[in-house]
Amino acid sequence: MKLIQLCGATVMLSFEIASSAAEWPQFRGPDSTGVVEDAGLPDKWSPTENVVWKTDIPGVGWSSPIVAGDRIFLTSVISTDSPEPPKKGLYFGGNRGTPKDVHRWMVYAIDFKTGKLLWEREVQRGVPPIARHLKNTYASETPTTDGERVYAYFGSAGLFCFDMNGKLLWSQKWGPYEMQLGWGTAASPILHQGRIYIVNDNEVGSFMVALDKVTGKQIWRVERDEKSNWATPYIWNSGKRTEIITPGRNRVRSYDLDGKPLWELKGMSSLTIPTPFSRFGLLYLTSGYVGDQVRPVFVVKPGASGDISLKPGETSNEFIAWHLPQGGPYNPSPIVYGDYYYTLYDRGFLTCHDAKTGKEIYSKVRIDEAAAAFTSSPWAANGKLFLLSEDGDTFVVKAGAEYKLLGKNTLDEMFMASPAISQSSLIMRSASKLYRISSGGK
Repeated sequence: MKLIQLCGATVMLSFEIASSAAEWPQFRGPDSTGVVEDAGLPDKWSPTENVVWKTDIPGVGWSSPIVAGDRIFLTSVISTDSPEPPKKGLYFGGNRGTPKDVHRWMVYAIDFKTGKLLWEREVQRGVPPIARHLKNTYASETPTTDGERVYAYFGSAGLFCFDMNGKLLWSQKWGPYEMQLGWGTAASPILHQGRIYIVNDNEVGSFMVALDKVTGKQIWRVERDEKSNWATPYIWNSGKRTEIITPGRNRVRSYDLDGKPLWELKGMSSLTIPTPFSRFGLLYLTSGYVGDQVRPVFVVKPGASGDISLKPGETSNEFIAWHLPQGGPYNPSPIVYGDYYYTLYDRGFLTCHDAKTGKEIYSKVRIDEAAAAFTSSPWAANGKLFLLSEDGDTFVVKAGAEYKLLGKNTLDEMFMASPAISQSSLIMRSASKLYRISSGGK
């Protein structure tokens, strides 16, 4: 099956690009923060403004695109039947049984300049082995790349390593394992210094594994006392040491690079989805299942060991700088920009806190009365926050201590994937298309 090029003409403008904006190798970018400074990035677009190209993507997938040089990579799964379209917003009743029709698990490479298909690879074909939630897909894990290889992970199908030209170098498979309520998988892989790390938390036997990125050989594996989780792990170089941060329902756990436990923290909500990140030498952790009373934010100092959980009544301790008992979002990962920690809530509210102290700067602000469904994580650039709703509306908010809505950019499609940012362009994935948004695009 071929991807269809809908808009071909490209107008390229020359801008000085910040080094952090040149590549987007994983979910939320090189440092997992979603922040880029690039004066060439547009802050306005529409179906007819600043769209360099848009390309149809077969199948369904909420994995984010990634960028390496002149190539964009993303994953999708194609069903031989017409899949039931997802509904927007939060709701009960999204559980679905295992499909009976044949699916195709796909990896795509797309030319950054033109949007044309460079190669496509089918990595598995058959009836899905596990169920998924109506709003999930079988391709919700974002791939990752080191610029020489691309690693496409499908939780139920395995991990596949390709070179830049689409040659399969190796693959690894685990399970498949049942997930809570048949909701499917979502945690993405991460790369660090010659290794690729996978966290697979499920209902049967949870584990984390480290593989050699060149050969795929297993280096170590640790079992985890966890059930289903969906949060992507994070490599934290705190200045004191490098550690792997893994959110979980039972515990947030930190491991060294050889899989040895360093510290743990309890008190998360019953479902964990947002990705950890760091700023100012602090580690930001959160989870906020909407059905829980406990929806915490924890901000951790470096050098911790053992159990650093807060005792009843505490809001901080030796290794927890600050804590909010009910400040966590469900799906979107928070963002720190400038001196402030911003939380985008799924139902369309934004809050702001001092990133170092946790002091409230402004409480929940309704972004727009008509916008009540947000899944994509926010990004920030050039003094602005960008908040993408499931309706395809991106709200542009002035960064700082005072909330100010600057504008709204509309693309008339459903969006749940977080975008990639590279070379003065946004790479945005909708339910059916991939867009490149850039100033001067036609």
